[in-house]
Amino acid sequence: MSRILNAASVAAVGLTVAATLLLAEPGFATDLGADANTPVIQLPGAETPMKAETADLSTDAPVAPPTPDSIDQTEPEAPEPAPVTLAALVDATPMPATIDPELRCLAGAVYFESRGESLAGQLAVAHVIINRAESGRFPSSYCGVVHQRSQFSFVRGGKMPSIRESSRQWARAVAVAQIARDDMWKTKAPGALFFHARYVRPGWHRTRVAAIDNHIFYR
Repeated sequence: MSRILNAASVAAVGLTVAATLLLAEPGFATDLGADANTPVIQLPGAETPMKAETADLSTDAPVAPPTPDSIDQTEPEAPEPAPVTLAALVDATPMPATIDPELRCLAGAVYFESRGESLAGQLAVAHVIINRAESGRFPSSYCGVVHQRSQFSFVRGGKMPSIRESSRQWARAVAVAQIARDDMWKTKAPGALFFHARYVRPGWHRTRVAAIDNHIFYR
C-alpha cells in the first residue's frame, strides 16, 4: 500500500515540474517580460534602442528675454541745428574791449550812413568801404577811404562827428563792421564801390549791383 502512495506522489511531482517547464518557454516569457518592464538585452553590433521623447507643447513655457543683438539699438537722429541768421550773428558778435582806429572808421561809416537801415543794408555799406580799400583806386586804409575828400557827406572838415557810443545803433554798427571785415557773411551787393540814396539822381554810368532799403549800389 505504501508503495502505491509513493508512486502516486512521484507522479504528481513529475506533472508539476513538467507544467513549470512549459510555462518557462520563450514564447510566453516575451509578453510577460514586456508587461513587467524586464531589462532589454542588447546584442553586440546592434543599434541602441531609442526612447521616445514627448515634446513640450505647453503654451505657458517661459519666453527667453531678448538679447542685445535682437534689440534695435539705433540712436535717434540729432535734431538739425537752427539756421544762423545775420541778426543772430550780430547779436553773437561781442563788442571788443578796445576799438582800433581802422575798425572805428569802418563802424563810423556804417553808423552815419545806414544806422536806420536793415542789417543787410548796413553790411553792404561796410563792404563798400572795404572794397574801396582793396581796389587800388582809393586809399588803402578804411580811415583813408572814409576821410577822402568829397566822398561821404557825414565827414565834415575831414573829421567824423561824435558818436553816441552807449547807443544800440553803435553796438550794432561795430558788430556789422567786424562781420564785414572778417568776411563772415555774404553781402547782397558784391563788388560794390559806390552807393547813393534812392532820392538822389547822380546820373552815374555805372553797373548797378543791388538796391537795398534806401540805397542803390554800383560798381
